[in-house]
Amino acid sequence: MSETPPLKRLYIKTYGCQMNVYDSERMADVLAPLGYGMTDAPEEADLVVLNTCHIREKATEKVYSELGYIKQMKQARAEAGATMTIAVAGCVAQAEGQEIMRRQPAVDLVVGPQAYHQLPELIARTHRARGERLAADFAADEKFDALPTARRPTGVTAFLTVQEGCDKFCTFCVVPYTRGGEWSRPADSILAEARGLAEQGVREITLLGQNVNAYDGAEGGLAGLVRALALIEGLDRIRYTTSHPRDMDEALIAAHAQVEALMPYLHLPVQSGSDKILKAMNRQHTAESYLRQIEKVRAARPDIAISGDFIVGFPGERESDFEATLSLIRQVGYASAFTFKYSRRPGTPASAMPGQIDEAVKDERLARLNALLEDQQKAFNAQQVGKVLPVLVERLGRHDGQLSGRSPYLQAVHMDGPAHLVGQIVPVRIEASARMSLSGQIQLETA
Repeated sequence: MSETPPLKRLYIKTYGCQMNVYDSERMADVLAPLGYGMTDAPEEADLVVLNTCHIREKATEKVYSELGYIKQMKQARAEAGATMTIAVAGCVAQAEGQEIMRRQPAVDLVVGPQAYHQLPELIARTHRARGERLAADFAADEKFDALPTARRPTGVTAFLTVQEGCDKFCTFCVVPYTRGGEWSRPADSILAEARGLAEQGVREITLLGQNVNAYDGAEGGLAGLVRALALIEGLDRIRYTTSHPRDMDEALIAAHAQVEALMPYLHLPVQSGSDKILKAMNRQHTAESYLRQIEKVRAARPDIAISGDFIVGFPGERESDFEATLSLIRQVGYASAFTFKYSRRPGTPASAMPGQIDEAVKDERLARLNALLEDQQKAFNAQQVGKVLPVLVERLGRHDGQLSGRSPYLQAVHMDGPAHLVGQIVPVRIEASARMSLSGQIQLETA
């Protein structure tokens, strides 16, 4: 009688964006056939993966600091007669793979964002103490072709990557260097994965991509993909992020008016309201062209919630440039936004630009920017009070008898109700709003 081998323990620490969250999920998927199960305790792990992000300032040094702690855990396991394999994945791995291996010899392998499908082979090679340890230069289509078709979602919502890479080369961004050029996943593969998710109870998917609306793997682009996904039984809600204004085409705008499953929420980063700064950023759009796009989207879907990204303190940003950003925000009226102080990323064109802004000036401008955006978010949420919104119940709330879900506009909604409603879309009359959430009462049908 054969004995079942003991489960190997896998610890993954994820840094950064939703793309990395998705990648971490898929790493766990490809390692499951090797007997790896997840653990929350890195000191007990047979395999530790740091899935890194290269966007934020000092991200690389944070990885090296974390590796120092992991190295100590690896040494402790060795003293106890156990082993630990350390892998660095993601964008820092892509950008600085050889340097990671040089600076931290405890690292066993480095895997770029296009090569994590090769983790099983690389781990086997590492255990046999032979073969290449650096795998950061594989084409994106090879990665997706090698992924298991089955996924194990943990709730009623799921992320689904459809596009990777970027050809825009914004002067502040490292993505084109670490993720490579734009590549779209074949529609058949996406639809098969979405069907599998729906069969497991997923009601809402968010399509992911560095420039998701540049997707061209289906007839009709992202709009065509959305229309095909909307035909999948059980899949009631579709979202997508992150978009670039240059790729917001008429077909996608029309889909917001015509496809019921496509939620009335659009994250369309503008970064600045100053044409001078937009040109320096190489954004390839103007403030006016962005505003005209917002007008077209709202003409198609008047109730749509608009979200954006803003960077303050970009090199050369004068007070008048910042005021132009505030003016654009007032014209648009945002439901939500993500805001950042510009930080220099080594190797990007903006890092060497003249006119670097003092940190105190960045802080002051960021505070003013956030105050305006927070007022707009509060106002948008307050507009929902008194309305009955369809809310997808995602989980139990923090308090007994409480449920938590999302409105079509991506707002968190809290309500009281029975646990069996998790996974259902229920009508909720909104009774109160805050900056980050809504609360209300489920409207039960009466006999």
